[in-house]
Amino acid sequence: MATVAFTHTLQRHVACPTVEVNGATVREALEAVWKVNPLARGYVLDEQGELRKHMAVFLDGRMIRDRAGLTDAVRPDSKLYVMQALSGG
Repeated sequence: MATVAFTHTLQRHVACPTVEVNGATVREALEAVWKVNPLARGYVLDEQGELRKHMAVFLDGRMIRDRAGLTDAVRPDSKLYVMQALSGG
């Protein structure tokens, strides 16, 4: 099962403990998280179901490529990290 972890910064707004889920893509893995933690969805995804502008997801140490469809492939031993992205100048 893939592991999905959320940063402490995000957890200040909504409880989102680290969980292990099944899923062949980032979207499937996150949808499994939303089943047990639906409040976290609104902090991570926008109204169209895409990753919010100021959020980042790393899959096995690399930023995901598909921020809209979330189709990056997830392996059973993958680790996903969901965090707020830094921006500004």
